[in-house]
Amino acid sequence: MSKVKKVVVVTGGSQGIGAGVVDAFRQQGHQVIATSRSIMPSEDADFVTVPGDIADPDTAKRVIDKAIAHFGRVDTLINNAGVFVAKPFTSYTYDDFSRMSGINVNGFFYITQLAIAQMEKQGSGHVVNITTTLAEQAVQGVPSVLASLTKGGLNAATKSLAIEYASRGIRVNAVSPGVIKTPMHSRDKYEALGKLHPVGRIGEIDDIVQAILYLDNAPFVTGEILHVDGGRSAGH
Repeated sequence: MSKVKKVVVVTGGSQGIGAGVVDAFRQQGHQVIATSRSIMPSEDADFVTVPGDIADPDTAKRVIDKAIAHFGRVDTLINNAGVFVAKPFTSYTYDDFSRMSGINVNGFFYITQLAIAQMEKQGSGHVVNITTTLAEQAVQGVPSVLASLTKGGLNAATKSLAIEYASRGIRVNAVSPGVIKTPMHSRDKYEALGKLHPVGRIGEIDDIVQAILYLDNAPFVTGEILHVDGGRSAGH
């Protein structure tokens, strides 16, 4: 258990990586606010849930307001919510574009702006954005233009925000995963997806969780895009 109790906000916190992040921070004794469209109520006084669509600015406001009302501050924001639609570029629809940009970009913007405003008042804070290795290493046969456009934008925003707020006690980093065992991928695809990584397998949720925990406890690290991708970003 951590000696310092932090207040951690997690988006997309009801399943997959987000649920793993919530569990890890709670196991360390931190207070957590989590949101997603399907998140269930919590009976744990140190774990508050806020159902809602992260693409809606009202959701971001309710999350940050609840964090402050319940715990008085926001120390860490994990921008985990995201959606991936793999289609040939000319097959994407307006709805595909609207959905991906709404969750991956708009959702990031709304809640990060509010969280950083609170962190400025405190004089400290940390933001971790979950992106994707596809933004830097496209894979033939895995069409991913909208993922590259939206999550690649978060990579750029990570560095920009890190520099803008470095002198104000606020750090901003990113974790860039390869393919991870989550409900997004069916088990029968694991072997094929594993071949996309030089290590020959896909990653575990805990691989991403441990990377996030490292960054949250690394006060001299900011502006970092930490690749947790089985070597994919290095080459193939």
